[in-house]
Amino acid sequence: MLIIFSILIALLPYTAMAAGEGGGAMVENIHWLGHDTFKIVGEKVIYTDPFKIKKEDKADIILITHEHYDHCSPEDVKLIQGPKTVIVTTSDCAKKLAGKIKIVKPGDKINIEGLEIEAVPSYNTNKQFHTKDKGWVGYIFTVKGKRIYIAGDTDYIPEMKNFKVDIAFLPVSGTYVMTAEEAIKAAFDIKPKIAIPMHYGSIVGSKGDAKRFADGLKGKIEVVIPQEE
Repeated sequence: MLIIFSILIALLPYTAMAAGEGGGAMVENIHWLGHDTFKIVGEKVIYTDPFKIKKEDKADIILITHEHYDHCSPEDVKLIQGPKTVIVTTSDCAKKLAGKIKIVKPGDKINIEGLEIEAVPSYNTNKQFHTKDKGWVGYIFTVKGKRIYIAGDTDYIPEMKNFKVDIAFLPVSGTYVMTAEEAIKAAFDIKPKIAIPMHYGSIVGSKGDAKRFADGLKGKIEVVIPQEE
C-alpha cells in the first residue's frame, strides 16, 4: 500500500491522479517490501534489490544495483526466481547468482522482451562505502510508458541533472547514502512527477527521514511515503 503525502487523506484518490499523466495509476502498482525492495507490476513483474522477502513469488525481471548483502541476496533472489526470470546486475554481483543474468555497467542500455532498462551511475561522493570505481548502478526503466528511476546506494551526484523520469525512488537515510536533505536536492535536479523515499527503517534510517524528505518537497514535487508490505 502506498500513501500519498497530503494534508487531506480524504483527497487521496484525486491527489494521486493529480500527480500527472497517469502517474497516480502507476503508483498503485508499486509495492514497497522494505529497504530498497520494490515490486512493480506492469507489462512485467519487476523486483528491485530483493532483501528479506517474506513470501515466494515469480519475478519476470530482477534489478540488482550492487553486491552488498542487503541488495544482492542470493537467498532472497531464489524466493522470487523462476526458470524464465532475468536478473540484471553488475559483474561482481553476478558471480553470486545463477540463472539468466544480464551484466551491466553505468551507461549501458538493454531491452528485455520490450522493457527498456538503462544502468546509470550510483556512488558516494563524501564517503567510501560505494566508490565510483566499483561501477555500481541505479536503473531507469519504463513501465506502462512511465520512466522509473531507482537510485541504488548513492549520494547526490551531478549525473542526476540529466535523468528524465516520471517516478524516482531515492535513498534518504544518510550514513551510507544521501541524507533526506541531500535527497531533496536530488529531487529538485531530477524533477520527477512523483518521488518515493527508500533505504530507511531496516539497516539505518527511520520514518522521520522520509517525513523530512516529504516536508522539504511539499508543494513542489509530489511525494509518496510507502508503508511496508
